[in-house]
Amino acid sequence: MTDISKMTERELKDKINAIRTQIDQNDRSLKSIFRELKLHRTDTTDLKEKRDDLNSKTREFIPEARNHKSKRDDANKKIADLKMQRSSIQVETQKVVDDISQMKAKRDDFNKLSMGSVKSLSKAYAFELDKLLNADIPLKHEIDIVERLDQLVGRLGAAFSANEVHENIIGLYESSKGIYNTGDDISDQIRALAKESQTHHLEMLEIYKKVDEIRKEADMYHAQIMEKYSASAPLRAKIDPLKAKIELLRNELSVYLERSKEMQLTKDEMKQDEQHIVAKEKLNKSGRLSLQDLKVLMDKGDIKF
Repeated sequence: MTDISKMTERELKDKINAIRTQIDQNDRSLKSIFRELKLHRTDTTDLKEKRDDLNSKTREFIPEARNHKSKRDDANKKIADLKMQRSSIQVETQKVVDDISQMKAKRDDFNKLSMGSVKSLSKAYAFELDKLLNADIPLKHEIDIVERLDQLVGRLGAAFSANEVHENIIGLYESSKGIYNTGDDISDQIRALAKESQTHHLEMLEIYKKVDEIRKEADMYHAQIMEKYSASAPLRAKIDPLKAKIELLRNELSVYLERSKEMQLTKDEMKQDEQHIVAKEKLNKSGRLSLQDLKVLMDKGDIKF
């Protein structure tokens, strides 16, 4: 700092004005920064409100999506349980099918042996037996009839066996209807649950798609907020140095102002002394004094009332 004790009044005034100019310039710069930051804050506040509003919407959608997911998973679990039941029924059904197939093969074998129904074979047997018992026929014919009767007995036995197996097939089929019905019912339930599961799955996907779109928009606003912070960071970095500079200038100004005040007091005292000398001369010579002269003399104690 310049030795202010050696500065003239003019130099002192110039220095004070220069410092005040610097303070004004820095103060204007600081106010400009604050105005710009205020604009940034306003924009940032708007962006935050938009971002937060979108994030709030995603939080509203998530429980709904989770509810659909839970219902879908529950339906899928029921489907898995029903498929296990159906698999067990299918094993049981296959066993019935295999048994019926074996019985049908056995019945067909008996039918091949019988080569006729019980009714037709019984009628033929009765006819041949009646001839044997009642007709007057040669011995050779009797022997032929006995042979045919013997064959008919075998064929009748096969026919009865075929009928018996057929009845068993019908009985087994009737008794297995419940198994088939249960299997069909389970398949219907699986189809209904699969449709329900698909509906919840699609609803869930649609909601998550909405959530993703909203999040992308929210992320866009967040990125803009970060850009605002980045843009305002250099401005904020200027604030403290400017404040410190203004403070230093004000401290320096106070020193020069204090010196100016001292110089003005000295000047005022010299002027007052000059006025005192003139007033005393007037008092001694003519006694005619102005109000200012009177005040000076009274201040100095030359006149008392």
